[in-house]
Order: sequence, then C-alpha cells, then structure tokens
Amino acid sequence: MSDLLSRDAQYVWHPYTQMKTAPSPLPIVKGEGALLFTEDGRTLIDGISSWWVNIHGHSHPYIAERIAAQALELEHVIFSGFTHPPAVDLAEKLIDILPGNMARVFYSDNGSTAVEIAVKMAIQYFYNQGMSRPGIIAFEQAFHGETFGAMSLSGELALFDAFEKHLFRVDRIPAPFPGREQESLDALEAILKQGDTCAFIFEPLIMGAGGMLMYEPEALDALIKCCHEHGALAIADEVMTGFGRTGKIFACDYLEETPDLMCLAKGLTGGVLPLSATVCTADIFNAFYSEDKKRTLFHGHSFTANPLGCAAALASMDLTLSETCQNSIARLTARHRAFIEEVKAHPTLIHIRARGTILAMEFHTPDATSYFNNMRDQLYNFFLDQDIILRPLGNVVYVMPPYCLTDEQLEKIYAALREAMEAFKP
Repeated sequence: MSDLLSRDAQYVWHPYTQMKTAPSPLPIVKGEGALLFTEDGRTLIDGISSWWVNIHGHSHPYIAERIAAQALELEHVIFSGFTHPPAVDLAEKLIDILPGNMARVFYSDNGSTAVEIAVKMAIQYFYNQGMSRPGIIAFEQAFHGETFGAMSLSGELALFDAFEKHLFRVDRIPAPFPGREQESLDALEAILKQGDTCAFIFEPLIMGAGGMLMYEPEALDALIKCCHEHGALAIADEVMTGFGRTGKIFACDYLEETPDLMCLAKGLTGGVLPLSATVCTADIFNAFYSEDKKRTLFHGHSFTANPLGCAAALASMDLTLSETCQNSIARLTARHRAFIEEVKAHPTLIHIRARGTILAMEFHTPDATSYFNNMRDQLYNFFLDQDIILRPLGNVVYVMPPYCLTDEQLEKIYAALREAMEAFKP
C-alpha cells in the first residue's frame, strides 16, 4: 500500500462507502481532458464526469487561468451587504440563457442547498402573502440531495431509512413515464385540488439517482400547466441536467411551459469549484421585497457567491456556449443514438435509453432493478478492469462523459459495454 493510501485509510471517511468492506480507493494524482491518472501509472477514462460535474474535462487551462487571475484580484468577500464583479457578471449571463421568466439569482454552494433554498422561497412566498400552503409534491423515485430538506423531497430509495422519522411530509406522485402520463397528471391534480400545495419539484426529463429514468417534455408541460392552474409553483431541479447534458443548455429548454424556480449546480463551474444557484421569477422576488424586514429570505452561507467559483462558472459558460462545445454535445448525442440502434435488441438489456449526452442501459438481473442490486459491484469492476470509470446505479449502467471525450475514447467505452452485454448475458 502506498503512503498516500495508508494515510487515507487512517484519516479519511469517503462518501457512499462502507469503509469496512470497500476496497482501497484509487489514488488519482492528475487529470487531463477526459482522462485521470493514478499514482501507479494507470490511465482511466472518466465516463461519468466525476459524479456528473466535470463537463469540459479535467484541468482545463482556460478555467484554471480565469480562477488564477481572479485569485490575484479578490478571493472572497462576505456577500451580505457587499457585491463584486464576478457575481454580477455571472448573474447577468445566467439570466440571459435561462428561460425568459427567470429574473433573480441567489447563490449557494451545492445542489442540495440550491434545492433547500428553492423550497424555502416557495414556502415563504405564500407566507409573506398571508397564505398557508405548506404542501410539497415530488415524484416517487425522485432524488434531490442529502441535506434534510432534500432527503425529504427524495423518493424512497432506501438511502435515508435512518432519518425517516425526522423528514417532513411530501406528497408523492408517479413520474410520467411513457404509458403513465395520465396517471401522473391525475395524481398531481387530485393533490392540487386540496388547495394547500405551495410547490411541485421535479428533475426535468431525467431522474438521475433513481436510475437515469427518462420521460418526455410534453408530459412535464402538462404537469407544470396543472400546477399554475391551481396556483402552485413549479421547481425545476436542473442540478444534473443543466449546461448541455440533455442536448440543450437546460432540460427546461425542451418545454413550452416554464418553471417558477430553477436549481443549478454541478456543471455550473465545469466541475472545478463548489457553486450553485437558485433562480426565480420576478413575482417570487417581489413577495420578499418589502419595508417589512420579516419578509426577508433569511438564508446565506459563508462562501455565498465566492468570486473564484463565479470566475470558474463564467469560464465554463464561455466554453459551454462555444461552437466547439455545442458541436461536441451534438456529436455525443448522435453517437449515443447510433449505439442504441445497434444494441437495443440485445437479450442482456431490459431497456436502453438516451437524452442528449446521457446514455443509460438497464441490465437483466435475477433481482429487481434498484440502487442496491448486487450486479452493481460486478459491473463497476468489469469496467474498471478496462480502465474505464462507469459507476452503475445498481444494474443500470450509464455513460455521462465530459464533452471533450474523443471518438476514440467513446468507442473504447462502447466496446466495453458490448463486452459487458456478452459477459452478463442472462
């Protein structure tokens, strides 16, 4: 065991890891593009953008240069009572590319917190107007994060059993998967008719941790429209889907209806620094805009709108909106579609699906499809043995690469997927 691993084993507690039984982590010492390099000389293809955040690849020089330049100007300043150019520049650029009803940007540091803030805004929006509408609606298989509010909003994924008694009540409806659209809409409307719902929160078009489950824009449009007809707010959790993942800049760009709040994180900074944003309409902001200090949104963090994070986000946005990046997103989208046509009839697959740069394959298994399916570790190690990082959600293997992934690297991933389909044939 290397010195790095020895020290890690002595002091570090890793996320989503049973520390007693898990193998030693891989020591990564360098990253470049879609590649990660281990201490002992292996070169790995990062097929999941390091937990969905690293959209432009590792150690991107343009982002690094922008952060370095900002660090020499201003590394941080309290954001309550103060402001700075990177935060204002980023807010302007976000509003410019978000759906047209978005008007205000509230910064925080991660996706779970962005979700928490959106829910606080929704609840207090009605409270400030003298209305009590405490109800919140979410999908049954949703995942919105790991803080207590975000856990409450998430579906019954068996990840949060220890905290169940401490979570607040959320009304759940089935997601509008193909064939279940009307069932989902009927369930939503039945709850909304009770008149006490403040908001419906959803992962637009792709439900990530629930298994990369996908549904169509028309179905979501119907749900959002129903919310607005009953006076409830719609919250789009675009933490995973934002900044090109679905083939458009935001998943909500596929919609006719528009949400009232949006949560952004992960790809916001290109995966370089922690930063998130909760964005809302002018109507929501105006419910807090008052001479009455009690109507203030009392929320903030030490590192709110950190200038380095904002600089990274501005650089990442430049890259995302560039012709080169948009062409890469289109290339990955087309390659995924072609791959699906090639393998969709394979007997190993229960289902294969894609939206934009995200490809998901559900493998046949004796056990039910779930996050805890025993096939997960077998599949993970199968790909890692081929120097490819794919982190299955149970028996669902997904590919969510950096946009800079080359055709050669993508073909290596596809080849490994083909081998896996043969190796795990039922």
